[in-house]
Amino acid sequence: MGRACANASRKKKIAKKIHTSVKIYFIKIFFDFLIFFLIVTVMPVLVYRFVDPPTTPLLWIRWVESGYDKAYPTFLKHWIPLNQISPNLVRAVIVAEDQKFYNHSGFDWYAVEAAIRINLATDKTVGASTISMQTARNVFLWQDRNWLRKSLEVWFTFLIENLWTKKRILEVYLNVIEWGNGMFGCEHASRKYYKHSSATLSPVESALMASVLPNPRTWSVLKPQPHVSDRQSKILSLMN
Repeated sequence: MGRACANASRKKKIAKKIHTSVKIYFIKIFFDFLIFFLIVTVMPVLVYRFVDPPTTPLLWIRWVESGYDKAYPTFLKHWIPLNQISPNLVRAVIVAEDQKFYNHSGFDWYAVEAAIRINLATDKTVGASTISMQTARNVFLWQDRNWLRKSLEVWFTFLIENLWTKKRILEVYLNVIEWGNGMFGCEHASRKYYKHSSATLSPVESALMASVLPNPRTWSVLKPQPHVSDRQSKILSLMN
């Protein structure tokens, strides 16, 4: 009887040790993954605070979608500092895309709440992306709508809001966003549409460029659709 009790006690101790070892093993895996995740996400954000991104995932995605067309760029070639971009364009883009840009920490929670209400109550799909969120998505992520991408977008938005300045966010945003088929960045778009640098964009030109940003591959700057012209007029009135 005593031997049986001793064996049972020994088995319990072994089982407890195994359970503890397994628990420690999984905790170690979790923390290793956490450290790895922090390194691969924080490091590029820190680097891009000082170094201009040479390319983005979206450039490569568009290149693949085009059938590897050489006309589609895979690297950003027309980077221009924020202080050399026309203030008219900066103002037009903020008015059009994120009027609370300087007052929020990356997320416009009122817009998020309103978008959720509209999406639940109607068949419309309304977004609430700020300039910071769009920058995070364009520089670090892909465009598909799913929970993984959205979660990472929130994380990268938090990082750039805390590790970059608002000016840096604006500069990167204006230099990487899509402005038409195979067209990325304000300098490339300005030279394509108006044959001059983005440094000299007028209020009218800036408002028209900003008006197509929600759908730059379908809405046209060269031949603006009625809704684009209406949007341009609204942006101009708000700029003034």
